[in-house]
Amino acid sequence: MADARSTNDQSRRDFLKAAGLGLAGASFGIRSEAAAAQDEIKVAAVVTEFTYRSHAHVILENFLQPYLFNGEKTSPGMKVVALYIDQFPEGDMGREVAKEYEIPIYPTIAGALCRGGETLAVDAVLSIGEHGKYPTNEKQQVRYPRKRFFDEIVAVYDKSRKVAPIFNDKHLSYRWDWAKEMVDSARDRKIPFMAGSSVPLAQRRPPLELEPGTELISAISIHGGNLEGYDFHGLEVLQSMVESRKEGTSGISTVQFLEGDALWDAAESGLWNPKLADAAMAAEIGPDKPTLRELVKTAPYNAQPLHGIILTYKDGFRGTMLRVGRSSSRWNFASLAVGDAEPRATGFYVGPWENRNLFKALSHAIQTFFREKKAPYPVERTLLTTGALDAAMESRLAGHKLIQTPYLEFAYKPSDYRPMREMGASWKIITPETPQPKGIGKFPGS
Repeated sequence: MADARSTNDQSRRDFLKAAGLGLAGASFGIRSEAAAAQDEIKVAAVVTEFTYRSHAHVILENFLQPYLFNGEKTSPGMKVVALYIDQFPEGDMGREVAKEYEIPIYPTIAGALCRGGETLAVDAVLSIGEHGKYPTNEKQQVRYPRKRFFDEIVAVYDKSRKVAPIFNDKHLSYRWDWAKEMVDSARDRKIPFMAGSSVPLAQRRPPLELEPGTELISAISIHGGNLEGYDFHGLEVLQSMVESRKEGTSGISTVQFLEGDALWDAAESGLWNPKLADAAMAAEIGPDKPTLRELVKTAPYNAQPLHGIILTYKDGFRGTMLRVGRSSSRWNFASLAVGDAEPRATGFYVGPWENRNLFKALSHAIQTFFREKKAPYPVERTLLTTGALDAAMESRLAGHKLIQTPYLEFAYKPSDYRPMREMGASWKIITPETPQPKGIGKFPGS
């Protein structure tokens, strides 16, 4: 294993040097087991359900066992000391995992955070409001209880007169006003707050970096998942790439959901660039394939209808997100910058086991956040994409109406989160031939 790690270290250094990142020799925040054991952080996990491959499973397994990050065995330095589980469906594995790792399950969120006492008794809180049986509203948004989870966590903080970092999985809420209230509440109370998903942390193949100050003309992201839930990921991929452009984030002025002929009419009128979409798909399936317009007429890319979300930023820049075909691991991006003759494109590679291994990098980022009490990338990115998604679903409900979003015209300062990203060395150890664990994943060879 020592030789393999040495090879992976060199591969990572070579990649970073080739990409011009200037990070060769960076530690990536990887921690040894000895260092991790000295200052374990006590974590409470508040989750909707704990079933196989649910977000609770694929995040918490990296809090309970060492995991691979950039080809290195990484110890979390966390001790999960309390669980709140909102639903126990058929296939629940939460009770079994809790028993194996001696984690008490509490009937209330306050009970978990206080560990049966009266005041806050943990150092950090994981709030994972994804999966489970929850109603869907008229805009086809699943009404996950992320805001309720947040409010009950904050109520404990207020009663205890102390706070701890909170990570909120995926977008903040299905409602913009609740999302904004969550961020404002955390800011007012000085609660370290992090949110978002795993996809922006995936390996980029081929390597692509948009350095700060890049003057972009247009950009596009593509996913192959379901409505709304995966649209968030697609919007977050787009925003994570364009946020450092020369003009700054500037905020979003209008949002429009389009599908069918209306989407192609928008392309012909110049609202989005199909050549960028062709380049983004080529990063996944290779060049010399049909154009997107022809591709979506053929199997398997006609498995579900094409749709798009067009964002117009306050400074006039436009970004587009498309849903193409049916593939839960399709995450592509392309952009055109001033001075470029052709688009630059990449695919966000999730590693083996579909999207499960994406959560190793995300877990590493969360653990870094819990230790440092500072998010590695701004929560405002998630707030902006949350608002854009809500507006897109409103546009869809209203028959593709252009939605004015003056409330999204806010800027934020991006940060360099490259040390939190998986650069690909892990996939030399976990390969497509590596069996996928049915329960909590153990470090390869252990």
